Amino acid sequence: MRTAAFFILAIASCLFSNKIAAQVNEITPDHVYYNNIRSVKFSQAGDPLSMPMYTIGGGEKLELSFDDMDNDVKNYYYSFVLCNADWTPAPVNQFDYMRGFSETRILNYKLSSVSLARYTHYSVQLPGTNSYPVKSGNYLLKIYLDSDTSQLAFTRRMFVVENKAGIAGFIQNPIAPKLFRTYQKINFEVNTGSLNIQNPFDQIKVVVLQNYRWDNALTTLKPQFINGNILKYNAEQDCIMPAGKEFRWIDLRSFRLQTERVQRSEYHNNGTDVFAVPDQERADKVYQFLKDINGKYYLATLDDYDPNFEGDYASVHFSFYSPEPYAGYDMYIFGEFTNYECNKNSKLSYNGASRSYEGTLLLKQGYYNYVYGLVDKTVPNGKFSTELTEGNYWEAENNYTILLYYRALGGRSDELVSSITLNSVLNRR
Repeated sequence: MRTAAFFILAIASCLFSNKIAAQVNEITPDHVYYNNIRSVKFSQAGDPLSMPMYTIGGGEKLELSFDDMDNDVKNYYYSFVLCNADWTPAPVNQFDYMRGFSETRILNYKLSSVSLARYTHYSVQLPGTNSYPVKSGNYLLKIYLDSDTSQLAFTRRMFVVENKAGIAGFIQNPIAPKLFRTYQKINFEVNTGSLNIQNPFDQIKVVVLQNYRWDNALTTLKPQFINGNILKYNAEQDCIMPAGKEFRWIDLRSFRLQTERVQRSEYHNNGTDVFAVPDQERADKVYQFLKDINGKYYLATLDDYDPNFEGDYASVHFSFYSPEPYAGYDMYIFGEFTNYECNKNSKLSYNGASRSYEGTLLLKQGYYNYVYGLVDKTVPNGKFSTELTEGNYWEAENNYTILLYYRALGGRSDELVSSITLNSVLNRR
């Protein structure tokens, strides 16, 4: 009887684990599920433009912050899920990759003051002393209400690295004449060091991100040459990306002053409307370097207010002039402030009267980068492209982050064993 009971319990446990894994697999990384959640920032503490990555044993801290526009106090909790390089949940028990509590409540919050918009600002530094990862890899950070994972508010990617290998590389122009003026090529090599690698094609995975975006990440790269512990990734067609162009920007650090690229503002008793300077196509314009922050944004004010709980919100109206709509395409505004997603919130509508695409976003005081792009409506799951709206120029300044994953023999997850960020200007050859 005891054996049978144990057998039934084991089956139930497996079914429950599979159900949880399926639920996690359906969750979209870097996605906001609740409309009342705004201004989510997750980065290294003190650097809002960085990736949320820390090194095991390195002592760094990550900082997560967000606003709840309901202007009340809620019980928000967070937890971590270990994922593989492709962001599928790893079949590893949480006790094997976490220490401390499986979930933690966010206790640091502050009600807004000074601003017309009313909200509650939450923040927390990770990893906490009561809950922290001990295994390297990709982690899905989940924020949810009342210790109930079904009430998921939003998710964010987190990276835990344990340096066991090395990466070196540089950026150059592709040799192919058709790509020479519009693409950038990433050449790099990996030193696997003391890693036990029998089959590098299966045990090693490499991901290349352009400006920290995952929608166009390179994920199927294989080494062209192997020389002992050195893996070289320099095949001509394997690691090239459209160069794009410097991001557009808008300065919203003050709603009182007419800051850069603000056409006008309208003030109401319960809020502010800001109208951005109309944009237009620049794919055929001569390249001009303008310092940008590669699609990111940061919160700030010019009025000596704390942007976290004193920064105000405004309805920001964007417009993109186009004599005719792009037939067969939908247009989106794109950047970190839209979670690099193409959805109903970032989609622009064509106004025949003004001959422009138009859209409105609720944004907090700060400095924002963005671009416009198109998605082919005739293609299922069409890819976001800026070729027609922004253009591609080999001179563009971009950051390329290379993530190196390793699967040990018999291992059940992909370890993140090294990373490096190359700049297309500073690391060009």
